[in-house]
Amino acid sequence: VNKRIFEAFMKDGADAWYAEGAAERFLAGDYSTNEWTQVRDILDVWFDSGSTHAFCLEQREDLKWPADLYLEGSDQHRGWFHSSLLESCGTRGRAPYDAVLTHGFTMDEQGRKMSKSLNNSTAPQDVIKQYGADILRLWVASVDYAEDQRIGPEIIKTNVDAYRKLRNTLRWMLGSLAHFKPEDKVSDADMPELERLMLSHLARLDGVVRKGYDEFDFRRIYSALSNFMTTDLSSFYFDVRKDALYCDAPSSMQRRAALTVIDRIFDCVVSWLAPVLVFTCDEAWAQRHGDEVCVHTVQFPEVSASWRDQDLEAKWAKIMKVRSVVTGALEIERREKRIGSSLESAPVVYIADETLSSAVRDIDMAEICITSDARVEHGEGPADAYRLDEVRGVCVVPAMAKGTKCARSWKVLPEVGSDAEYPDVTPRDADALREWARLGVTV
Repeated sequence: VNKRIFEAFMKDGADAWYAEGAAERFLAGDYSTNEWTQVRDILDVWFDSGSTHAFCLEQREDLKWPADLYLEGSDQHRGWFHSSLLESCGTRGRAPYDAVLTHGFTMDEQGRKMSKSLNNSTAPQDVIKQYGADILRLWVASVDYAEDQRIGPEIIKTNVDAYRKLRNTLRWMLGSLAHFKPEDKVSDADMPELERLMLSHLARLDGVVRKGYDEFDFRRIYSALSNFMTTDLSSFYFDVRKDALYCDAPSSMQRRAALTVIDRIFDCVVSWLAPVLVFTCDEAWAQRHGDEVCVHTVQFPEVSASWRDQDLEAKWAKIMKVRSVVTGALEIERREKRIGSSLESAPVVYIADETLSSAVRDIDMAEICITSDARVEHGEGPADAYRLDEVRGVCVVPAMAKGTKCARSWKVLPEVGSDAEYPDVTPRDADALREWARLGVTV
């Protein structure tokens, strides 16, 4: 029977099913037409699923028609997506969804299909049990779902490492903000240049994150936030500002400005990451703001467009080039055990490139490079000075810092010991200790 149906369809097409005498043609005396009923109301095997919008979205009060999004694999372009589109356009004049998102298939780490015979499957419940749901969600956000994606033990471990870096950044901000009060905030107009740079980065990221979520581009969001938190914040801004946060007096404008910016950064990154790291961000938000308002019920913070300063970002891109040469030279000094900490150093920086020289003219390079002192000279510098091929016109001659090590900031400076009340620290640190003492705080 099946062979006769196949041959009829090959010869006459699907209409052969509805042709006069079709039942007799297919059964051909092998079976009685009185014992079998030919079903003639078949439209499409996908019709039921294509109608789900009608008996699901339109029937449930907690849902709406049309759907915001239909989500399925790439094999459904001519399946559920298509049948839903045809049925809805025919009965309601439009698609039953506002947007469609398709994704590839999940393979093992070698790009092979998962199967029991290969024993190469990764069960979501196993990942969640061992590492937590946020690790699995982070992996989802980090892959290009438009293509086939890979998962396995080593890939998960990579995501665990990335997660720890993000979580440690959040923990550091929470610790720094523990005693920060609203009355300590600094206005935008009084912000130091480095803080204005961080606010500019926030304004740029705000556009990236909002556009990414609108377009379901989670990988771009993850990449942008991960790079910002691990590179711009942990490896640079936080590292530079630790001296002010730990050693400046509580009334210090620089310390208060840094805390103001960190407060804004915390609210932004926790809100932006919350759709991905749902449990981690919920916990971090509650630690900072209490349990009254959940991070998942608040809108993204409003970020002022006036914070964006492309000229300032361009200037600091030049400063960071110069800094990279200094940090490269200090790394060699540390490797050769000529110094233990960068604060033992007072490098001399030679800059022949006028654009780079102009960029660092009003910058405290010792602060930016985390050294006790730094001197900037114009010119090519000695032939044996440290250079980087990718940063032309800059070289560095390492030198040891002169003076005594401050017991509080660990900077090596000649003025350590000049304060009789606090002879083992710098005058800056002595003033800070006196201010803390007046507040009744022992540090």
